[in-house]
Amino acid sequence: MRPLQISPETALKLSEKLNLPLEQIMHMPQHILIQKMIELEKEEK
Repeated sequence: MRPLQISPETALKLSEKLNLPLEQIMHMPQHILIQKMIELEKEEK
């Protein structure tokens, strides 16, 4: 599986918000990552 196509800034923000190591975020399956991003957006509203 190839690494996710996200910017380093996005990866850093996600690792901070999800309290996960950066490496784990980069190797997370894309559909799970998208799901977590949606959850974060819901929480912010």
